[in-house]
Amino acid sequence: MDGHHHGQPTATATLDLAACLRARGLRVTPQREQVLAAVRSLGHATPEQISETVHDVDVTTVYRTLELLEEIGLVRHAHLGHGAPSYRPAEDQHVHVVCHSCGAVSDADPDLVDPLARRLLADEGFVVDPAHFTVFGRCRNCAPEQNPPTER
Repeated sequence: MDGHHHGQPTATATLDLAACLRARGLRVTPQREQVLAAVRSLGHATPEQISETVHDVDVTTVYRTLELLEEIGLVRHAHLGHGAPSYRPAEDQHVHVVCHSCGAVSDADPDLVDPLARRLLADEGFVVDPAHFTVFGRCRNCAPEQNPPTER
């Protein structure tokens, strides 16, 4: 799957959903389309946030739909802090960087993890799941003492 479509769902995105569902003998429903479209437009979103943007779909259905969409490979989840997981399109391969202080989430290049992943594989035989890789710390605004002062 190439990661070039971001933002608004395209006709191909809807076809992806239809093809993935039909391959498993499942129907394309308006709820499934809406939940996937919400994940794609929101970027990182909890089931509650997704539920707020889709009409006539209760949060329980949103949870079940997200599980199904993850099972068929269209969305992934990560834990970006306490509480509910955050869902994103499967083609979003970024490493998540989360600030403990303000809760800001930003995306970092997945290549940054490569040296760590190679080392863990060599030393421990451990295989890193990059989809679940989240780095916690403090962002530029919340950790001024850890950042070099900017030129005055």
